[in-house]
Amino acid sequence: MRAYLLHKWENHPLQLIVFVAAFFRLLAVLFSKGYGMHDDHFLIIEAAQSWVDGTDYNNWLPGHGDSLPDGHSWFYSGLHFLLFKFFNAIGFVDPDLKMYVVRLLHAAFSMITVVLGFRITEHYAGKNLARTVGLLLAILWLFPMMSVRNLVEVVCVPFLMYATWLMIRSEKENRMALMVYAGLIAGLAFSVRFQSLFFVGGLGLTLLFQKKWKAAILFGASALFCMALIQGGIDSYLWGRPFAEFEEYVRYNINNRYSYNTKPWFNYFLTLGGLLVPPLSVMLLFGFFRSWKKYLLLFLPSFLFLAFHSYFPNKQERFIFPIIPFLIILGMIGWSEFKTASAFWQKRPKLLRGLWIFFWCVNTLPLLFISVSYSKRNRVEAMLYLQHKGDVQSLVIEESIREDFTMPPLYYLKKWISPIGITTSLSSDSARKLVNTFPNALKPNYVLFMQEDNLQARVDTFRKTYGDITYEATIKPGALDELMHWLNKENKNFTCTIYKIKQP
Repeated sequence: MRAYLLHKWENHPLQLIVFVAAFFRLLAVLFSKGYGMHDDHFLIIEAAQSWVDGTDYNNWLPGHGDSLPDGHSWFYSGLHFLLFKFFNAIGFVDPDLKMYVVRLLHAAFSMITVVLGFRITEHYAGKNLARTVGLLLAILWLFPMMSVRNLVEVVCVPFLMYATWLMIRSEKENRMALMVYAGLIAGLAFSVRFQSLFFVGGLGLTLLFQKKWKAAILFGASALFCMALIQGGIDSYLWGRPFAEFEEYVRYNINNRYSYNTKPWFNYFLTLGGLLVPPLSVMLLFGFFRSWKKYLLLFLPSFLFLAFHSYFPNKQERFIFPIIPFLIILGMIGWSEFKTASAFWQKRPKLLRGLWIFFWCVNTLPLLFISVSYSKRNRVEAMLYLQHKGDVQSLVIEESIREDFTMPPLYYLKKWISPIGITTSLSSDSARKLVNTFPNALKPNYVLFMQEDNLQARVDTFRKTYGDITYEATIKPGALDELMHWLNKENKNFTCTIYKIKQP
């Protein structure tokens, strides 16, 4: 077996890398259930399924909410709407089973990044370095798990990677038609994640800086055509004008630039330094900036993307995900060239080998752990439990120790209700008065106590206000959830205790 693997690694490395990448992504498909954060579930899955079921969970559609654009692209969530509509047509309605298919489709799509990352590196630096880059893109600790999430910051990457590869091929093969295809694919990336416009713009600027006027015109025109056709077309149909959602997205983010995670300009360098695991992250960042002029097509789009997000006050870790594969590619190319020319590193091959051994050891533990971790288990399993009960009218979320309540993923409940949250800002008495405005058939008949702090006292208080309740089940968080909650108490990953209200 060892001889076989070595033969594959030397002669057919991409086949071996694809197998390794597929293996760990399949693990994530099977075991990394749930969702990572709010946006990769509530803005995609909940929205799409609610449309299929004849409602509008997020009040995005014209005629719902304030009947104005909400600042979200409909392209990616719309694809899920079509998929779920097809599932309904064939009678495939189990929410848990459907998500296996969704994760599998995303895992397969993410393989484009692995293959093209190898090809791009091979084009610029040869097969030996491409093997290392391919392996990093295959099994860097966060990639398998993130590849099965419905996160637009990750889903846009294969489009950006493919557009870049088509531009490289166009230059290599002298085929201008490939520039047109590259522009069309880049336009799709924009429709998935609006901020990818900075990357797409960087691709076009690179052609202009290189005075490739015809290529720049073809690329830019086809990208704008795709954006106008997809994003502009959908918005024109819904709102009567093109790019209405994009306009609202820009307006909202400018007005709320200080409303979320405001962090210093260098924050993303710290984020990348941690995600890519020191000392490799230091090598990659050094190589990335060292090689900017020689590999402008790889550098400028990523740099513009990084520069904008570093400048903009609102910073969340996931925002920087689209350029991580490109940073790995160019970072490894730049580091390899520096290492080859460095007398220091040429004299110390054992030190370099030791650093790589350290990296792979540090990378392997979280890779194995996170690839099979069930994220947001307490929330998902609580809804699945109630779905199987089959008698839910509505819910009370008792979270009186917090200012806001945890949104339940109603997709797994298969019922689009309006839960009431008892928090520090809404007392039990106030919540009871609100419940009494509901018709009897819609009054909550289950209560979910989120977190175990002062649980018995909270249960007793609820009984005094609502009457008798009976214990149903306790849903524990997953191991990753517990770790994240331990690291940051703001992560709402805690035990959920379900009670039934005897007299709704």
